[in-house]
Amino acid sequence: MRARGLPPTGEKCAFNNGGGVGGRESGAASSAVGEVVYEECQMVCLNAPYIPGFLAFRETPFLEEAVRRLQDKDPSLLPQVIFADGNGILHHREFGVACHLGVLTDLPCIGVAKNLLHVDGLEEKDLLKEKVKDLQKGGNAFSLTGSSGKVLGMALKSCEKSTKPIYVSVGHRISLDTALRLTHSCCKYRVPEPIRQADIRSREYIREKVHIP
Repeated sequence: MRARGLPPTGEKCAFNNGGGVGGRESGAASSAVGEVVYEECQMVCLNAPYIPGFLAFRETPFLEEAVRRLQDKDPSLLPQVIFADGNGILHHREFGVACHLGVLTDLPCIGVAKNLLHVDGLEEKDLLKEKVKDLQKGGNAFSLTGSSGKVLGMALKSCEKSTKPIYVSVGHRISLDTALRLTHSCCKYRVPEPIRQADIRSREYIREKVHIP
C-alpha cells in the first residue's frame, strides 16, 4: 500500500510450528490511500533458532533481501520508512530488529511491538496498568522511560476501539516523535496497516503452501 509522497512498507515473517520453514511478506503501503501497490511472498529456510532478544539474527537477512529485490524491480516503490514488526531501541541491548533492518538498508525504520518487552525496569506492571488506563483516545501515548532514565519508546493507543496499546520505538534514522506520528497515522485498527497487511498476507501464503492442522 502507498500514500502519495510517503510510501511506508511493512515487513513480516510468519512461521509454522516446526520452525524450519517460514513465509516472508513485504509490501509497500500507505496510511492515506490504503492501496496495495507491491506485494512479495517467499518460502525461506531458517538457519537460526528462535532465541528471545535475538530475533533480528533469525529474520533480518530475509527482510533485507526483500527490500533489495524491491529496489531492483521498481526503485520508485522503495519505501521512505519501514515499519518492522518488533522493537527498535526498546530492547535488552537497545538494538532490536528495527535497528538491524534500518542499518542494513540505510532506510528510516520504526519498531512496532504488540507486547511490551520487559527491559530496563519496564516490567513494573501495576504502574504500567495505571498509565494504560489514562489512554482514553486514539493517539494518546505515554513515554516508556527505563530505570536508567532513557526514553526507550512510547506506548500508543493507536485507534479509538483498541483496548491495548502498541509499543513504538526508534529503529534507524528517525526521531521518536516522528515515529509515533507516522505510526498513529497508519492505524485503521490496532496495528499499523503496513504490518497488519503483511501479517494477513503472509499467513494466507503459509496456509496455502504448508499444511497446518
